[in-house]
Amino acid sequence: MDAVHVHLMMNHVPLLGTVFGLLLLLYGMLRRKNEVIKASLGAFVIAALAAGAVFLTGEAAEEAIEGLAGVSEALIEPHEEAAAVALWIVGTLGVGALAALFTLKRKLRALAVGVVLVLALAASGGMGWTAYLGGQISHPEIRVGADHAAPAVPLRYEEDD
Repeated sequence: MDAVHVHLMMNHVPLLGTVFGLLLLLYGMLRRKNEVIKASLGAFVIAALAAGAVFLTGEAAEEAIEGLAGVSEALIEPHEEAAAVALWIVGTLGVGALAALFTLKRKLRALAVGVVLVLALAASGGMGWTAYLGGQISHPEIRVGADHAAPAVPLRYEEDD
């Protein structure tokens, strides 16, 4: 297994982790369940660590596909730029989640969880946008203006006579 495989295997974890953590956090806050809130904070830390791994393997993934048909720098560059911004946001979310986990004073913990909530909303959006742009690199069917009527692969093989 190489960096390209790691990138492909892990690339959904930051997005799903932030969205799952956000939903868990909202549920925990609405139900006033500290254990659920702590679980959501743990999910944010895991999402941040996974985002780091995905970002670090992105360059190898780029090098592996940049010469393939239908893949261009014009598709890769926006994904790479969005990933850098999303990494900073989710990294800040992970640090904030750790701080909230280890804050002992009740009022300060409530403030930290509120900050984490805002960061989680931003991280979910940033990760979603990054994933959308990444999907366009190797999935032409989701590109804006794609011809959905034309099959990407011939439906049958015709032999030369």
